[in-house]
Amino acid sequence: MRSVEVLQQFDAAAEEFLFPDLGHGYNYAVDVRLHGYRDAEQWALIVEAVGYSPRAGNLTDVLHVFGNCLTSGEPGYGNGDFLDRVDNWDEIEDPDEPETYRGGPVVVRGQTIAPAAEPGEDLVDVLRRLVPRHRELLLADEEELRRRIPVDTPEVLRLDQWNHPDLAGGLRPSESETFRQIADVLTTGDLRRYTPTLPPNTHWSNWPDSGSL
Repeated sequence: MRSVEVLQQFDAAAEEFLFPDLGHGYNYAVDVRLHGYRDAEQWALIVEAVGYSPRAGNLTDVLHVFGNCLTSGEPGYGNGDFLDRVDNWDEIEDPDEPETYRGGPVVVRGQTIAPAAEPGEDLVDVLRRLVPRHRELLLADEEELRRRIPVDTPEVLRLDQWNHPDLAGGLRPSESETFRQIADVLTTGDLRRYTPTLPPNTHWSNWPDSGSL
């Protein structure tokens, strides 16, 4: 395995708009997580991007799946990689004021949450407040993560924050310090290859244009 091949897959996905874009105009950024997997012959990377899409009408964890060992589908994401998290969306969005919190509990994957919010607030603000206390409900569990990769490939890297490339600004994944170093870890198994010098920027506050369209 060579890191250049990993980066080529990332770049190809970016060209097809299948690489995670935290500043996507259709989705308000909420939370992220990154998982790296490898053994002597296989590598896989899953980047979770939790966001609120007013068009889709839910809070959704989109799994971006890459690797040389995918058990189904192609690198990037498919329909099955969109994981809606709110069970009672019609009860929390004001029917007369779209994108506005109606009030009441939010049911996330069967668990009832009483958000610290008042009716009339922007829904995106209410949803972002679910993090960090309830973030594990928003992010993928092991079964969801393993849907398209082998169940026995070890997870060797997990990041809750990192420096993510601004795709809209023309930066390719292969030009990103973060993903160059991650590619090295995935191909060598040497965790010392991940030594970031740039500050993390994955918090939603760093992507003010997300959800702006």
